[in-house]
Amino acid sequence: MPPLRPFARALHVARRIPSRSVTGLHLNGRVITRSCSCSAPHQLQHTVTVAPEAATKEQLNPTTADPPTPPTDHRTLAQAHNLFITSPYSPGSPLILPNGAYVFQKLQSFLRAQYPQFGFQEVITPIIYKKSLWEKSGHWENYAEDMFSVQGRGATGKTDNAQVGEDEEFGLKPMNCPGHCLLFRDEIKSYRDLPIRYADFSALHRNEVSGSLTGLTRVRRFHQDDAHIFCRPDQILEEIEQTLKFVGMVYNTFGLGPYKLLLSTRPKDSFIGTIEEWDRAEKQLSTALDNIGTEWAINEGDGAFYGPKIDIILKDSNGKEHQTATIQLDFQLPQRFDLQYQASPEELEAGSQTSMDSGLDASLRRPVIVHRAIYGSIERFMALLIEHYAGKYPFWLSPRPATVLSLNAEPEVLAHVARVQSVLSGLQAHDVRQLHPSASPRPLPLSTIQLPIETDTSARPLGKKIAEARLRKYNHMIVVGRKEAENGSLSLSLINQPNEEATVEILEAVIDRKITARELSKGVNVPLDAARRYFEHLANAFM
Repeated sequence: MPPLRPFARALHVARRIPSRSVTGLHLNGRVITRSCSCSAPHQLQHTVTVAPEAATKEQLNPTTADPPTPPTDHRTLAQAHNLFITSPYSPGSPLILPNGAYVFQKLQSFLRAQYPQFGFQEVITPIIYKKSLWEKSGHWENYAEDMFSVQGRGATGKTDNAQVGEDEEFGLKPMNCPGHCLLFRDEIKSYRDLPIRYADFSALHRNEVSGSLTGLTRVRRFHQDDAHIFCRPDQILEEIEQTLKFVGMVYNTFGLGPYKLLLSTRPKDSFIGTIEEWDRAEKQLSTALDNIGTEWAINEGDGAFYGPKIDIILKDSNGKEHQTATIQLDFQLPQRFDLQYQASPEELEAGSQTSMDSGLDASLRRPVIVHRAIYGSIERFMALLIEHYAGKYPFWLSPRPATVLSLNAEPEVLAHVARVQSVLSGLQAHDVRQLHPSASPRPLPLSTIQLPIETDTSARPLGKKIAEARLRKYNHMIVVGRKEAENGSLSLSLINQPNEEATVEILEAVIDRKITARELSKGVNVPLDAARRYFEHLANAFM
């Protein structure tokens, strides 16, 4: 496929020729997208325009291979792994079961581990705000019908001529950006303080139409890996490019992609700010896309009401496309919340202020906000991963990394099963004796890699236990009998572990010997301490 045209030229062409959908961009379904990280999902109705000669070529950044036949559904797969349920008592708000919570928390922990190298600081903000905040941000005017209104004690929201903050109705937050603006403006910042990057995993609520609710992909309560970068205008390009690198690193780790990049431009009618500000923001985003050397297309008119955005589109197993990551440039909220910082010597020397800075002292400037989400909705991202892995999760993310089967019911065997489970799960070091039940517990180190290792010590024949372990799709199956109990080892089999060749290489490196084909089929005898090290290697390598 030839490179897409630079933004300015492509947009010029788009405005000269009749708009048309690009067939290659809409294979097997319509794009599910959010108009911003701070808005509700909707099906893409706007035209995606690229250079005419590119329209007949292959799909832009094809997202996955052809959908499987029959297609997998995350709701069906979730039942097999006991991940979540839904209830008519709270439609659109999935109830996450322990196995699902493990995956959910791993997704959060993975991003938290990456935040320091990208300069993000995590914050915690309220779930509920007064109506006046949403009016200040512009969301009440543009977004109220998708919000849940809440009446607090003593607040009817009906008092005539009430002062701001008096007798107000409340709204459950559908986005984090206004709260992060409150954090930023808590004190005047210096130009040296920027960029400031706030990250937030708070629960969000959006009043989706009941008929559109589906599993984890279309919900009313969800969590975003939401973040807002407050930066100087001269820092915008670097921040956007770093964010795109962040997205690429994360998606490569999960084995997702390739994916599409869409630049969504100014809506035709519902937008705030001047056209000049929009043109400047769109130019910044298009330059960043050109600089990373990845193909992209224009999604004309589908920007958020406060600014243009870059959307990352992935395809699910049914061929339907979903917007996951998003990067948005916002010149509007800094003005609405009167955000400011002390200008740099270079800015003071230049002496010029933009329309954003009107009303400010000559020594002050307004920051720009970059809205950023890597997963998008964690629930939706989970759904895509559930279908992508189709029951064969990487070890570090798997809700069922291993199960320990007893060969018989001898007391020594059962005691060793309990010890194997304790050591492999990270609850006990291999060289530490089991604490007496009356002993006081000790805190585990925060760095401990904890794994949900299960056991089966039922009196059933071993063959039935093995068949059930395979059916339940554990990554590893461990068998313990009298021999293993006597020498402190275990018999390890890989039964549902992806990338088996690389996995075997890690196991061979840990036990310092080659593994035969017979051992792979019958089980590898591994010392207990080596098995724990092997599991830690897999987790740290994201395998």
